[in-house]
Amino acid sequence: MVIYIFLPCNIFASFASSLTVDLLKQCGIVLIAAFAAQGFYLILNKFLYNRFPLERRIVMQYATTCNNAGFMGLPVIESVFGGLGTLYGAIVIIPMRIVMWTAGLSLFTKTNKKDQLKRLATHPCIWAVILGFAYLFSPVKLPDFLNGTVTMLSRCVTPLSMIIVGGILSEVDMKTVFEWPVFYYSALRLIAIPAIIFGVMALLGVDPVATGSVVLSAAMPAATTTAMLAQQYGRDSAFASKLIFVSTLISLVTLPLLGAFLKHYAGI
Repeated sequence: MVIYIFLPCNIFASFASSLTVDLLKQCGIVLIAAFAAQGFYLILNKFLYNRFPLERRIVMQYATTCNNAGFMGLPVIESVFGGLGTLYGAIVIIPMRIVMWTAGLSLFTKTNKKDQLKRLATHPCIWAVILGFAYLFSPVKLPDFLNGTVTMLSRCVTPLSMIIVGGILSEVDMKTVFEWPVFYYSALRLIAIPAIIFGVMALLGVDPVATGSVVLSAAMPAATTTAMLAQQYGRDSAFASKLIFVSTLISLVTLPLLGAFLKHYAGI
């Protein structure tokens, strides 16, 4: 329900704003930055995890390329930057979804382009972005009752996503979860990568809210799909669950700190 109903409503609702030239410009910058970030992740994957066994290396590479920006990221970004942040965050997930079902999935199995395109074309979050952009340019606006419904459904994302994350964390054996490869990944994904992206975007003088949205998206823990794909294709699903658990647990500390810093940086 979160992926197919509430999250698409949250994305669509973020596009209900006044269209300006500056907004379009910032959306373009965010999209370019998001594609550049995905390219950066793919480069990092070529040398960061070579010391680990293949079964674990694949899991860590996927979790670096595809984090939880779509599922957990949008509620966090909205809480820091409001609707404008959600709009930028929705744009950020476009390149991630493309890489998730192409280069990301190819880490586990060989897939043909037809299957990849089918997954992209039918993903509800991609369609929410497409319809949101169409709505942004359209002179026709939703009637109040329908707009209110979409808004109310969009507000369900944060509590429901936290419930689901809590459910995932509850299934992990605490006695075996803490090992150094998991902390190594978490330090890279939650601290080092966002710091590098922030430094580059700040040096380029990108709008603070756009910068904050991209950086927060980059600071999300491992995606829940990491464990599902690892289990489906016979990789180390137990290790994938540990990555999700520990990175999500640590993010409960790093994300509020990073969010407070970026909010101050944006002058909000």
